[in-house]
Amino acid sequence: MAIHHVVVKGVLAVSVALALVSGAGVVSAEETAGAQCGRWAASPVASGYGILENLAFDGRGGILLSEVPASGSGGAVLRLGADGSREVLAQASSPGGIVVAGDTAYFNTGGSLSSGFGGRADGTIEALDLTRRTVSTVVTGLTAPNGLAKLPDGGFVVSRDLGSPSTLTRITGDGSTPIATELTSTNGIMYDSNRRKLFVSNTFDPTTTLAAIDIDRMDAAPTRITIPGFGPLNSADDLTVGPDGGVYLALNAAGRVVRVDPDTGSSCVIADGIPFATSARFGAGPGWDPRSVYVTSFTGTITRLTPQA
Repeated sequence: MAIHHVVVKGVLAVSVALALVSGAGVVSAEETAGAQCGRWAASPVASGYGILENLAFDGRGGILLSEVPASGSGGAVLRLGADGSREVLAQASSPGGIVVAGDTAYFNTGGSLSSGFGGRADGTIEALDLTRRTVSTVVTGLTAPNGLAKLPDGGFVVSRDLGSPSTLTRITGDGSTPIATELTSTNGIMYDSNRRKLFVSNTFDPTTTLAAIDIDRMDAAPTRITIPGFGPLNSADDLTVGPDGGVYLALNAAGRVVRVDPDTGSSCVIADGIPFATSARFGAGPGWDPRSVYVTSFTGTITRLTPQA
């Protein structure tokens, strides 16, 4: 979520939601009880960071983090090692989504409040070489990019939830084009290689949905699953696809993580009490539990969620 002042975020969420109407073609979801989903045990991993927007595992024993200072300006991509070591990998202006592909970590910049509502196309996608620790710009001219996904053809999709149009943009070697324009207030985004679908969340709409886009039929209408709760009070943020095929979605304002079954449309809460949760990823690489979900927060914390036996 590209809003870096929590109080502003809450006020904006309500005002935007009241100005919007729910989209058509939304499929209702059943919120299943704890017996089917189960609550996961929460344990602290790290704290003391600035505002954490996103995370990804580098596969080399570290978590990469998008951090923005409490002032809301500037920012950096950081690394937290499994041994607790901390380092700055790259300075970046309002960094957002991070995607690791092989030896490269791609990340957005320019996701600030002023860029979003000012319509400034100062956003980029940067490529961080994880071996050499060098950064190069691969895409320019984006407006407030938030979430980031990399497609199998080498292209990208970015989301935008600030300003207008708050839709998805697909980036290929031929340029940038909007896709699935019926989806608004787009935020969390991830490509599921098993289903060949792009999953997308929305933040400020009155109804929170998880949308699925078939990448082989980009012109087809996305399918959507309703997540229980009033949209702005959920403030759905980033998401991940788990090894079990479920989609795990961070609800920022609600302070919880939900699991959604995209095949049945059912959803359930796996954990709450995580204020302003922003992003969730399963552990990967040395020192990180692949069964656990790691969650970042605007409060500068990382929390580990582990399924209970």
